[in-house]
Amino acid sequence: MRLIVISTPEPIQHEGDLIARLLSLDLFALHLRKPHSTVDEMRRLIDSIPSEYHSRIVLHDHFALAAAYGLKGVHLNRRNPVAPPGHHGSLSCSTHSLDELEAALPRVDYAFLSPIFDSISKTHYPSAFTTTDLLAAKDRHLLGPRVFAIGGVSADRLDTVRNLGFGGAAMLGDVWQHAGTTRFDSYLDHLQQWTEER
Repeated sequence: MRLIVISTPEPIQHEGDLIARLLSLDLFALHLRKPHSTVDEMRRLIDSIPSEYHSRIVLHDHFALAAAYGLKGVHLNRRNPVAPPGHHGSLSCSTHSLDELEAALPRVDYAFLSPIFDSISKTHYPSAFTTTDLLAAKDRHLLGPRVFAIGGVSADRLDTVRNLGFGGAAMLGDVWQHAGTTRFDSYLDHLQQWTEER
């Protein structure tokens, strides 16, 4: 299964090192989502990540840095709804309904659909879809390789995500709850097993 990890919105200690450890797995991408960062703060964070991993990093802000650093691509959102002129990297976006997903897929390389489960990182952000809704979307081939489940996705729900028809999962809260703990190594081993099951 293809896995994406999304950064915490705020800086954390040893972030570059933790991101490098995550990217040493066979992640599809790591999304840097720092809505309050300055361009210089984002540049410093990218500089702290070994350049061998830059080709798998996607930006949610400060899109000009994607070309400057040879990053994987950019992720469109409400703050930044348009790709930079002449953009040649990957293009992705977030969607929050099946209709929005269907409209977005012709325009992007891949899309997030959320929230699939009750959010781990955001309070009062419950699942927006029933299992019946998602299985019906799978049956009409709306879900597939280019659609990533996000929202409450944890390592123990990856099997459910795959069975619902998603091509991958984007993870945030579950990953960063484990980062820096004594369980992080075993957690990374578990994620690595999933990235090998493509």
